[in-house]
Amino acid sequence: MSSLSARLLVSVSVLLLVFFGVTIVVLDVAFRATSEQAQQDILDSQLMSLLAAAEPTDDGVLGMPPDLPEPRFGTIGSGLYAEITGGDSVLIWQSRSALGLELPAGNPPTGGTQEFREAVLADGTPLLTLSLAVQWEFPDGRPQPYVFKVAESLDAFHARIAKFRRQLFGWFGAIAVIMLLSIAVLLRGLLRPLRQIEAEIAAIEEGERPGLSNRYPSELQGVSRNMNLLIGSERARSDRYRVTLGNLAHSLKTPLAAIRALLAEREQPEFESRANEQIDRMDEIVRYQLRKPAMTTDSPTLARVDIETELNRLVAGLRKVHHVKSPRIEIDIDHRARLRGDVGDLDELAGNLIDNACKWCKSLVQVRVGIVAASDGHGAGMLMTVADDGPGLPADNAEALLRRGTRLDESTPGHGIGLAIVRDIAHSYGGGITIGRSSLGGAEITVTIP
Repeated sequence: MSSLSARLLVSVSVLLLVFFGVTIVVLDVAFRATSEQAQQDILDSQLMSLLAAAEPTDDGVLGMPPDLPEPRFGTIGSGLYAEITGGDSVLIWQSRSALGLELPAGNPPTGGTQEFREAVLADGTPLLTLSLAVQWEFPDGRPQPYVFKVAESLDAFHARIAKFRRQLFGWFGAIAVIMLLSIAVLLRGLLRPLRQIEAEIAAIEEGERPGLSNRYPSELQGVSRNMNLLIGSERARSDRYRVTLGNLAHSLKTPLAAIRALLAEREQPEFESRANEQIDRMDEIVRYQLRKPAMTTDSPTLARVDIETELNRLVAGLRKVHHVKSPRIEIDIDHRARLRGDVGDLDELAGNLIDNACKWCKSLVQVRVGIVAASDGHGAGMLMTVADDGPGLPADNAEALLRRGTRLDESTPGHGIGLAIVRDIAHSYGGGITIGRSSLGGAEITVTIP
């Protein structure tokens, strides 16, 4: 059963069936017990009326007047019967309603006690009987034992029970149907957000929507938010494939050009080592760029990057690259800073920033790593600032430098995509980049990674 509505309806139907079934059984037992008690109370009152009407006759026996307070005793086949027997079980008196019938005798009760018993007439009619054994004292002081018995047919009682059960099943059946219809209508309204999600996902697949809307109940807000994050992640990954291919092609231009220039010097003794150096560089570029599109920055399995170790290793390498200029590189790291992601991203991001600062500085580069609070108030991210004491960047050209391929000075070696790569990496982690002027007099570039 694939429909959630159908599953809920079936589950509710089973619960209603069990609940109503138990309720019907309880009500039936309670009604039957109450009816039986009422039946016994009626027989008890009839028996008391017989005792009140009984009088000794002139023959020295107990007799009954011709007209009794209960008219059914005088109607043949009324279903209410009475008789009086002596101590030797000899029939002394029988109501007219019992004419032609023989009430089941049973065991006589002990003196002064009542006894209810169910019995059956010869024709199969069920009866409820009440017997009372008494010692009747005549005017001469002579006591005589008598047994007063009243009996009533249970056909009417059983008919009432059957009618009650039919009404009970009818009413509960109607209530169950009404409740199921009401629940079905209610579920249709409650499950409308799920159908809306289905429709919006279909629209996203057709390219008609960029993502799911946020007009959902609080229970589905997380689903909508995570789905939009997944859609955004997939789109970002697709864009990263495209951008990475461009980065790869652009990054390989310089090594290829260097190798082409070396071909003219292949007879020189340093040709092989210099060519291998360029080939190794190309290999590193290819391996990183091909690994990068497959990475995702929002996976819970990403490991924490040791920022201090990686920055120290990176700065040590850049000091060798810029050994001629030999700038002083100062590093200040807040140990609370956190970055969960790929080590290559940190190397690419910090490497481009520090390398640019070394190219443009006079003698000093400052690298500061601080913390930035997460949007939910928990945890800490990374705030990296790279400043130099060079000529700085014009404020009106800061935004242009973030575009791929833009360079302000063509005489300086580079490809014009370094800051664009930094921006892309920061954005892939949900962060950003700002360009300003440092207190040292040169440029100051700040990258925020939540």
